Amino acid sequence: MVTLTSLPASATLVARGAVRLQHGAPWAKEAGPAGGARTLNISPTDFASLLCSRLCHDLLSPVGALNNGLELLADEHDPEMRARCLELLNESAKASANKLKFFRLAFGAAGGFGETVDTREAQAAIEGLFGENHRVNVGWMVEDPVLPKQAIKVLMNLSLIGGDALIRGGQLDIGAEIIDGQIEIVVRADGPRIVLDPELRSALAGGKDDLPITPRAAAAYLVHALVTQGGGMLQVSPPDAEVLLFGASFRVA
Repeated sequence: MVTLTSLPASATLVARGAVRLQHGAPWAKEAGPAGGARTLNISPTDFASLLCSRLCHDLLSPVGALNNGLELLADEHDPEMRARCLELLNESAKASANKLKFFRLAFGAAGGFGETVDTREAQAAIEGLFGENHRVNVGWMVEDPVLPKQAIKVLMNLSLIGGDALIRGGQLDIGAEIIDGQIEIVVRADGPRIVLDPELRSALAGGKDDLPITPRAAAAYLVHALVTQGGGMLQVSPPDAEVLLFGASFRVA
């Protein structure tokens, strides 16, 4: 079990979040039976459409850059400019591949028919998504070699939301452990400017009739659905907190 004294400073902060979650500290309860949240009635087809729209939106920029780079390369004859075009093409190709690897785990059926996923694969996907721009530093504090698919999806989507909230970059710490058949996940985002859109807070709580779920909030709603499915609780630090902290606790098979 993770203890505060056995962790470095950044990990200690994540562990404290897990302890606060476990002992019912005054966070804003966003999902799960204990929070009393209500879930919108979204059909599986509509929800799949939301996830696909989010995926296409995130891939549009790097794939579009690939297309533009190829057009420039076809018309460019200056060696230096061609070298620059190839460099930009390489960057766009890496960005596209990193996004696909991440969303394969976060949204898709990565791991085939198995019930668990190698946590090293999840770590590489998260670091690939945020590490390329050098704006977000990822602190990985997951010791288990494998985790259930459901836990991996919650961990990765909370990491996505936390990383996106660091609009000027910062530190993203991710911790998880299984205790007596219960998975505890804590994601901590800290930076000079943190913005968590109210739409995402609403989706984490299951949504509201006057604020429908959009593709932008699909990842947040997926987290809510998975935690609720596991009979657990999802908690989020208040809007006026200095750091953004997510805590999830739910049953795993």
